Amino acid sequence: MDNGLKYSLPRWRFTQWLVHCGDNVPLDIRTALIASLFGTLPIFAGGVINTLMVSGFIALRRPDPVFIWWFVMEVVLGMVRVTFLVSATRAARAGRSTHTDYYIILALLWAFSVGYGVMVTYLSGDWVAATLAGVSSAAMAGGICFRNYGAPRLVGAMIFLSMGPMVWATFFAGEPILFIALIQIPFYLLSMSSASYRLNHILVATMLAERENDRRASQDALTGLANRTGLNYALERKCTRVRAGATSVGLLYMDLDDFKIVNDTYGHPAGDQVLKVVADRLRQSLRTDDLAARIGGDEFVVLAEGMDRHSAMRFADRMIRDVTQPILLHGKTFVTVGISVGIALIPEHGLDNRTLFATADRALYAAKSLGGNCCAIAPADGEPAEALCQDEALTAA
Repeated sequence: MDNGLKYSLPRWRFTQWLVHCGDNVPLDIRTALIASLFGTLPIFAGGVINTLMVSGFIALRRPDPVFIWWFVMEVVLGMVRVTFLVSATRAARAGRSTHTDYYIILALLWAFSVGYGVMVTYLSGDWVAATLAGVSSAAMAGGICFRNYGAPRLVGAMIFLSMGPMVWATFFAGEPILFIALIQIPFYLLSMSSASYRLNHILVATMLAERENDRRASQDALTGLANRTGLNYALERKCTRVRAGATSVGLLYMDLDDFKIVNDTYGHPAGDQVLKVVADRLRQSLRTDDLAARIGGDEFVVLAEGMDRHSAMRFADRMIRDVTQPILLHGKTFVTVGISVGIALIPEHGLDNRTLFATADRALYAAKSLGGNCCAIAPADGEPAEALCQDEALTAA
């Protein structure tokens, strides 16, 4: 499930054990599976409404304290669970803790309440009420399985709490035919838990495959940097953050100088080695929220957060110095490649991909026209363009 909301992982050892979805499952997939516990709202609403109706009708039919108490439990738990779900969704949307541990405990309490209701109806000898409660409990077990597929252990615990008391009640119900429940319910618990584990396994495997496909689709195969697709997605996300006033971003468009000479002199495998080294050096220059991409040939792009004109120029100059260090080929030959950088700033130069790339491309052309190993930033309104070449002072273009 991917609705854009991030629900917190549980913190308690017991609840962590309950939602364990397998070893070596990546964090993003575990987070998505936790989100699935908060989703499938129709099943959630159906379960709440069903248990309220069943407990309410039985309490009207048999207004004994045990049935009234069951109905009260269902009303209170239903209200608390709905309120908690709404609150958790708002918290997830705001990026706050969703208190998932309490949400899981509430689910267990609800399952216990259903099991309590089935048990007292069986012990009452009212077989109309017992049939209604038993059928409702079985239906709830199915909903539990398919709503909580992200946490198979939680499924088993909830089915045990909701149907297990029926097994105990059969010993005191005075109807030997009900002893068949001693076989049916354990078998049902085993089969539904097994189905939940299989479904969870299939889901995790599918999510891992999708994750790998997304990585391959957005990653450059040679360098491991983002490719053009990955860069466009990242740029759109950063523009969204800029619109919200969260940051400013520098788009640094780079092109290697005289890279063709390396290919022509030493061959394309050597050229690929140079590209890998350049990518590694760019990667080492990045900060936590920055991104580097290779968008084709010897063209690279870096998205650097928190940049103004001055810091972007200095950042680009530092990358030029790092990239232009000698590169050892085949363990015996050193080569040096230059790099030119064109800079556009977000939001100063625009907030859409096409405009930003066009602006950065013009700045890159200005940097190359100065002879290479230079960076240039697109002009702001009323200001001249600026360029900085290696070992030179900042100058007006």
